[in-house]
Order: sequence, then structure tokens, then C-alpha cells
Amino acid sequence: MATLLMIESWLQSTGLALPTLLRDSGHRYVLVTRDPDLYRLPDGAPHPVLALAAEVVVAETNDDDALLAAVDQVATRHPVDGVLTTCDYYLPAVARVAEGLGLPGASAAALRTATRKHLVRRALAAAGVPDVPFAVAADEAQARKEAAGLGYPLVVKPVDMNSGTGVRRVTDEAGLALAVAEITGPERNTRDQPLERLVLLERVLDGPEYSVETVTRDGVTRVLGITAKSVAEPGVEAGTGFVESGHLFPAPLPPEQRDAIERHVVAALAAVGLTHGISHTEVRLTAAGPRLIELNPRQGGGYIFELVRLVTGYNPLRVLVDLALGREPAPGPSVATSAAVRFLLPPADGVVREVRGAERLRDDDRVLGHETPSPGRAVRPGDNNERIGHVLVADPTGHAAKDWADELVAGLEVRVDPVA
Repeated sequence: MATLLMIESWLQSTGLALPTLLRDSGHRYVLVTRDPDLYRLPDGAPHPVLALAAEVVVAETNDDDALLAAVDQVATRHPVDGVLTTCDYYLPAVARVAEGLGLPGASAAALRTATRKHLVRRALAAAGVPDVPFAVAADEAQARKEAAGLGYPLVVKPVDMNSGTGVRRVTDEAGLALAVAEITGPERNTRDQPLERLVLLERVLDGPEYSVETVTRDGVTRVLGITAKSVAEPGVEAGTGFVESGHLFPAPLPPEQRDAIERHVVAALAAVGLTHGISHTEVRLTAAGPRLIELNPRQGGGYIFELVRLVTGYNPLRVLVDLALGREPAPGPSVATSAAVRFLLPPADGVVREVRGAERLRDDDRVLGHETPSPGRAVRPGDNNERIGHVLVADPTGHAAKDWADELVAGLEVRVDPVA
């Protein structure tokens, strides 16, 4: 039995799955958190992250010195074999703890770069990796100046947020002003960490979007596969950004395009210095070749980790655990040729009155998992955090998974009562 440190966690998706996986694998983990009450389910019951922990240590996880002192105390009580998290915001902290305890992990410097979007762009430029034109601004005046040089339309985003938060497509100075205000206004993220409040401006990329799921160990990167993404792209005036509406694994790509995307991502990971870990890197395949959207040094969210497991046998969460323990990841059995998830998006601001058609999902053998919102839930269009449900399907012998998922979600009707 191995003992791992879990430095905070997401509440949904991977956060729900990892505690059970650790338990079923015979491992124990110590949860280190600044706020145990964060890990509660909507009904008040303990979240699996809290309920399945062998020990809960309360420490200021947003302060490196306090965190390192706390984990040193844990290490005096019993051996610690690895450290991990599912939460992007704590990846640099995990790396610092691993360095401090002499455990497997990426360097803290590499993860600091990899979790700051503007630093990734600069690393790619320094390494000569083809990239999108970009600029960084601290306020509206500087953003206007940089935008004039880049030219509209532009994508603007905060340098240190996740889940598409604050990512906007802008076409003029009015839209830019709104986006800059949204990015530079908040001082802290949802985990009470200070934000850099910097605006990254990028030339708009045209072409289909993909994500590449990879494993890097001892500086060698292996590609597990490529995910095709469906993205809804409403404008900044609507108060919404780039929302991922569905995923398909594996992406239907000709070999030459697949190879080009894989080479580009491997070069990007090398440019930021990632030598250890699992990564989920988003690209667009443009007329000039693959170009980076974002690099994420973690497993894919939005149930991508489950699609990968179904098709390849590699469970990215199990891979995460193996890497934290310094082990070579190995696949389990694969059960599908293609797998897809389609998300249910809010049709409007308001409160859910009812969801019609959901009863059919329970009796459909193609459906491996689904969720729909309960009546009374407040919903609003926004970023990826505002998705209100999903349908996950797998085709055991063919490539119909996406068509099935689209069909099933099209059969759902979410009725929303508007709010004043």
C-alpha cells in the first residue's frame, strides 16, 4: 500500500473519480487542504475527496512555506510515496512539495511556466516553435495599443485562469474594453489565490480544435491519442466565451495531420521544460499547421479522461497515480473503438423548470453515463463551468459514438424560467 499526499482537488469530474480509484487500487492518501468544508456535496454530505481520505491535514495551501511545513510533519509520521492533485491551481505547489520530499515530479519552474499562458507563449517563441502572434497587457490602454498592432479579431484571456474563464473573442475596442475589465477586475480566483490580472491577446486561429493527451516520463513524451472537440463560440457581448460542447476520441484524422499535431505538441512540451507528468494540450489545425491554444500539465477534464480509458485502456487518472509513484504506466483493457461526450448547455439565464426526454437515457444501452439538471437549479450561459449536464456514450466496434451522443442530447429539452 502506497501513501500519497493530495494537495487540494477539483470537486467535479476528476475530483469525484480519483478518490475511489486510489481506494480501489489499495492506496491511501492524506488530503492537505486549507478548507475541509469546501469538500461537501450539494446535500451537505462529505465529498469523496474528504470521505475517503485516510487523514485530513488543514494547512494554508496557498502559502508555500506553510504547505511545506505541514507536509514535512506528515512525512515524520509515516512514509510518503507520492504527491498529486487534480486541481490546476495547485500544480506548482505539488511540484514544490515533490522537490522538497525528493519524490517523482516535474520541476516547479516548469510547472510555473506551464500554468501561465503568457509564459508558455514566450517559451515557445524562445524555442522556435511556430506559434500564434500574441501580446500581454496590464490595462485597457496597453491592451488597445497591442490590439492595434495585432489587428482584430482577437482572442483575449487571463494568463492564470482555467476552464475557459474570461476567454473572449473581441472584434473592436468596445469589446476589448469589456473583456479587459472582466479579466483585470477580480483580484483572486475561486481558491482565494491572487491573480496576476494580466491580459493575453492572441490572433484568432481558424481551423478545427483538438486536444492531445500525453504522458511524459524521464523527458520522453508518449501520445495516448487525440481528442476532437466541438466548441461553441458566442461573442463577448453575450457574456459568454469559448465553451466546449462535446468531445470525441479518437479524432478522425488522416495520418499526416495526426503526425503533425503530435510533433507540434511534443515540441511545445519540451519548450516549457516538462519532463514528467500527464498533459492535455489544446491546438487548432490551421492552414499553416497546428498552433497551440493552451497547454495544460494535467489530465483532460470534461470526461476526456474517461473517453481515453474506454478506447486505449490507459486510465489517465491511474497514469497520474503511477507517475506520482515513479512507476511506468500500463494500460488496462480497452472496451470501445470510439467514445464521445456531449454536454448540455444552458439555453438562457434562469431557473430550470423541467428537462424533457431524460428518462430515455436510462434505458439506452449506448449510454455509459449521463447527468441532467434538477428542477430549481439556477443556470446561465458562460464558460465551461456553466455546463449543466452531459451524455457519455461508447461504440464497442465502430465510429458512431459522436453521432449517438449528438442524437441523444438533441432529444433533450431544457425548459428554463427567466429571472428578473
